[in-house]
Amino acid sequence: MADTLRRLVNTSSYSVLQQKLEAWYKDYHVISCDQNLNRCCELVELTSKIQGQLFTILNLTAQEGGHYAGADTLKSRLLPWLSTCFTMASSSVSPDTSLNLIQDNVEKERKIRELSLSHESDMQKIEDQLCSTRIELSSVKQELTEAKVQLDSTKNKSVTTLLATEDEILHLKAELRAAYEQVDVYKRKLDVLEDYERQVRLLRDEVTFLTAEKTMLQERLVRSRSPSPILPRRSRTSSPVRSESPTRAQLTNSSRHARLVSRFSDLYATERLEAQSFLRRYIDDLETVQRIIFIAAVESFQAAKLAYRQFKLRVRKTLSPTHVGPETLEDAVVDYIVRNLDLYDVQTSVNDVINSMNVNPRISFPPEVDFVLISSFIREMCRIAFAMQTLDPTLDLAFSSDGELYSDMKYRRSYDSEFTAPLVAYHVWPALMEGDAVIVKGEAVTRRGALWRSRSRSSSPVRSRPGSPTRTLVSFYDD
Repeated sequence: MADTLRRLVNTSSYSVLQQKLEAWYKDYHVISCDQNLNRCCELVELTSKIQGQLFTILNLTAQEGGHYAGADTLKSRLLPWLSTCFTMASSSVSPDTSLNLIQDNVEKERKIRELSLSHESDMQKIEDQLCSTRIELSSVKQELTEAKVQLDSTKNKSVTTLLATEDEILHLKAELRAAYEQVDVYKRKLDVLEDYERQVRLLRDEVTFLTAEKTMLQERLVRSRSPSPILPRRSRTSSPVRSESPTRAQLTNSSRHARLVSRFSDLYATERLEAQSFLRRYIDDLETVQRIIFIAAVESFQAAKLAYRQFKLRVRKTLSPTHVGPETLEDAVVDYIVRNLDLYDVQTSVNDVINSMNVNPRISFPPEVDFVLISSFIREMCRIAFAMQTLDPTLDLAFSSDGELYSDMKYRRSYDSEFTAPLVAYHVWPALMEGDAVIVKGEAVTRRGALWRSRSRSSSPVRSRPGSPTRTLVSFYDD
């Protein structure tokens, strides 16, 4: 009996029963009806187990007291309690097993309570996270609404800006159109101004011419007033007074002579080097490049002289029916050409020069270059040569040929020449002649065996330049 009582005390069943009652009382209004009934059933089962152990202790205590020991207590207390129709089912398990079950139940209850607490804690955390997520979602919705409002505002501003930009573009186009029109007006005014300047130059030349004529007339008037023999006076009256009046071409001959000689020198110093550097991009041989430029200069003079003769014939044919001037018809023709040098069709001469160079046996072999590349150089040379034909006396290039005897009067040696060689290997630049006098020296390359080289080169067959469609090089110079 003592052992059974000790185990009952050690299990603290009443303490567990009290805790369960207090926990049920706290959760009674929170949990559901099924949960309340389950807890009540648990308490009833626990109470019945405790009562079974107490009845075992009661039986053992009564046995220890003898047959009649404790009879009065049983009669006064146990029997009235039993009369309440409470029946206790006899326990089919031993007391030890019952106590172990109680301990297991208590342990399970404790684990269940811990799990419930952790579950409640987890639920609380989840609820907190859900609440914070809802708050974030509401803030995101608010930001989305603000972004949508800002997007609508930006769209409205973009539409307004686009309309303003289109208006500005239309306005700028109108201003550009007006600027183009104003540029056209200025161009027309500039053309008129150039015409005025040309007329002013012509008038100045006329004034110079008239001044010179006036001076000559005054001198003749003075001479006519002085005493002189009759025969000279008759000879003076036999021809018109105005027959000795100089033309504009004669008056400006010296200035034009100086200007053209200077321009010829500038052409050698500037345009020739530019054409040479440009051709070196396509031809590695410096000798071939220098030959091309020299032949272009010579052919330009030939084409310009031919064009001058044809132009002069046309002018003479035009002026001869109506010519009634103090000057001769030849002087009138030259004077007309000097006044109208811009009527010279220089492009035809350029085409003739290029065609002549294409069939030249000394430079017609390299197919990788087109002579149109130096058309600007050829055009300027033709203009200068044409204008030189209006001088009195005319200017022309000195005759030259490969292998000729070198002359210090006509040429300067190039830097790569053999200075002891007597013959010219090839020419770099032609000499400018006025009659038999050298006005501007040319440049030549002298080397030994030049005569043999020139003959071997000239013995090659003539090959015309093929019109390859792949050679679409554009001229380096602006026409």
